[in-house]
Amino acid sequence: MDKSVVFAHIDSLKQEMAQTLMSLISIPAIAPDNGGDGEERKAQWLIQFLEESGFDKVKRYDVADFRVSSGKRPNVIAYLYGASDQRRLWIVTHLDVVPSGIEDTWTAAKPFCPVLSGDCVFGRGSEDNGQSLVASIFALKALKQLGVRHRFTVGLVFVADEEQGSQYGIQYLLGQSVFESSDLIVVPDAGNEKGDFIEVAEKSILWLKLRVVGRQAHGSRPDRGLNAHRIGMDVSLALDEMLHEKYAGRDVLFDVPMSTFEPTKKELNVDAVNVIPGEDITYFDCRILPMYELDAVLGDINNLLSYYREKTGAKIELEILQKQTSPVLRADNAEIVTRLREAIKEARGIDATVGGIGGGSCAAFFRKQGIQAVVWSTISERAHQPNEYAKISSMVADAKVFALLAMT
Repeated sequence: MDKSVVFAHIDSLKQEMAQTLMSLISIPAIAPDNGGDGEERKAQWLIQFLEESGFDKVKRYDVADFRVSSGKRPNVIAYLYGASDQRRLWIVTHLDVVPSGIEDTWTAAKPFCPVLSGDCVFGRGSEDNGQSLVASIFALKALKQLGVRHRFTVGLVFVADEEQGSQYGIQYLLGQSVFESSDLIVVPDAGNEKGDFIEVAEKSILWLKLRVVGRQAHGSRPDRGLNAHRIGMDVSLALDEMLHEKYAGRDVLFDVPMSTFEPTKKELNVDAVNVIPGEDITYFDCRILPMYELDAVLGDINNLLSYYREKTGAKIELEILQKQTSPVLRADNAEIVTRLREAIKEARGIDATVGGIGGGSCAAFFRKQGIQAVVWSTISERAHQPNEYAKISSMVADAKVFALLAMT
């Protein structure tokens, strides 16, 4: 079938796509790590929608997690069978979203009460990852409605827990014999506004929790306490300076081209101004260029913490919340890169380049197992921010690329 017929049909589905995205946004899917109840309600809504849309098979893969009311974290796969099932094309998006943050900073919409304004749908999870999730569904829905016999069997994968490390999501699925080494993977979970950037590399990730235990005292008698807050600040600043100086290498493949080491979350230490804190907890989000070994970085961190334990007399603990080494996909001989580039060029008239990012995605787990995986989408880079939005025009344009990728 001529691609123009497929593209025109996808255009005709634009309003339905926008409404589907708004329905998904209105169902919070926040991990229990961030105070939410997981993805179950969203998965139930999605499964019903997929079945009504005519997919050949819809299957759940649940992972036990008794921190959520349902006792499980759902992963959903929808299949549309192709002319051959010897290898498969997979498009992987995620169900979960990050918390809304400070709701007063949302001026365009309430986080989970989506608003359609012009070309934009506002709401938490609209861009990350709802826009691409909906684009992937409607790409295949259009092919199904038109009776297009596409080359590959295509699987749409909707995973849990992507925002917190993927233990209950893609890491679990990779152990269930779902994917083969010859499969081709697209993870539309990063990109740029033009749609001309294909991600083939990610920085390695370290999430750290730094706990300092001193001795609580009255604010007027610091001589009787050991101020964990002051020590925590000293340690955090020293850690920040040491890591940036020692791991200062650059790699122009990446945007940003250097490793980053950011103190982020800070837990409440005391409830009153006149109390010397006896405990202080700070978190670091480190995105490290692949040229560096994570064990070497951790060795330097532990050496610095040992110095401050001896210097201050405080108890200083380090907890590793996430440790993920991210291999690079060789773009010069990767079939999925070639096919995606050709689809983007044919559907959009754009010449795509390749590079790396600091954000983590499901693609890294595939690359570790030797499966070709790329990350691509057309987004405004509003993820994790107040007034997050998705552009309907970008969602429709990406659906055309996904449809063409399945057809060729």
